[in-house]
Amino acid sequence: MAAALNGMDVYFSQPNLMLPGSGLAGRLLLPYIERLRNSFTCWQNRVGFMEQFRISRAESGFPVFQSVLELENDRNGAEKRLASIPEPDVLRSEMADFILRHREFPATLQTQMAERLYLQQIRKGEIFSPFVLPETIHVSVNPQNSRPVYVVTWGVFDGPQTLPMIYIATIEDSSENVGRLLVGPDGKLRDDVDIPLPIGGLLNPELATRFDDFIVRNGAYGLTPATIASNLDKDFETLHPKLLRRIVLGPFYSSGITENNARINDILSKVRRDENAWLMSWTMQEIFSKNERPASRGFFSSTPAVQEFHIETNDLEAARMGVSAYEKHALVPHEAYQALYAAGEATAIFGNYKVHVISGRQVVSEV
Repeated sequence: MAAALNGMDVYFSQPNLMLPGSGLAGRLLLPYIERLRNSFTCWQNRVGFMEQFRISRAESGFPVFQSVLELENDRNGAEKRLASIPEPDVLRSEMADFILRHREFPATLQTQMAERLYLQQIRKGEIFSPFVLPETIHVSVNPQNSRPVYVVTWGVFDGPQTLPMIYIATIEDSSENVGRLLVGPDGKLRDDVDIPLPIGGLLNPELATRFDDFIVRNGAYGLTPATIASNLDKDFETLHPKLLRRIVLGPFYSSGITENNARINDILSKVRRDENAWLMSWTMQEIFSKNERPASRGFFSSTPAVQEFHIETNDLEAARMGVSAYEKHALVPHEAYQALYAAGEATAIFGNYKVHVISGRQVVSEV
């Protein structure tokens, strides 16, 4: 997994890599990959003092959701637990003394050291929690209607599917308070308003808490992007979702550990070096608004503006996902790809995937 996350870092760090159809750089996904890396570092230390650690071997290849919940719970109590464990130098001294006096391995002291390292790491790093709350990462103004436009990102670790997901939404805001603050008389973003991006939460302070609550209720993998975007449009009269992207990370395939695809795992088991015996996949989904039905105001009733979202019904997979478009990607080490190719399985396995082969710090795409 460490090799896979490092490989994704390399891929999404490419200077010219843009997320499809968005104009947004792939680098905006890097903080979420770093959160995953911090989580796995914590779990690696946790293995040193826990009796068992469970992975969704037959499906996602990621740790089971209970491990994600435990990580979040332990983070909240890390300071108190650390106070009850001796400092690392003290533990090292006691371990050396124990070995010299008893000529045995200091298992109890090693367990304490592993727990201390785990708690220090969980306290230090930002982890991939069940819900990574939203950040506004970009602000502009739609010149056609003078509405402020936000690009907002957040993360969800889905429990039933044990898959981490990253959401990116482009949202117009017709709230009067934000319009007066951000938009100048010329219909452009005001120069005299300092916005220190990224900003935690939705930029509109009057809606930020409600928006946090919304993503907690509407982040599940079982909800299609079309459903989530429609719910957002319905729940917030002055927020107008123009584009919603969901990046589903996984499944992850690893020789000797996962059992989610017998054909892939059998070939990966023949890769000579363990650090190259893996394959990471991800799916990018998007739903966009093709039209906005304007709000209507009358004496007896009124209706808010409503988005009409495009679902690509000519593509059965897109229709099933509830999206306008999607892309499937696979990142695989060069040695593993060679094994798949030599077995004559590359075409059958990758099918409609965009394949990225990594060797060191170099990535070759569309193999």
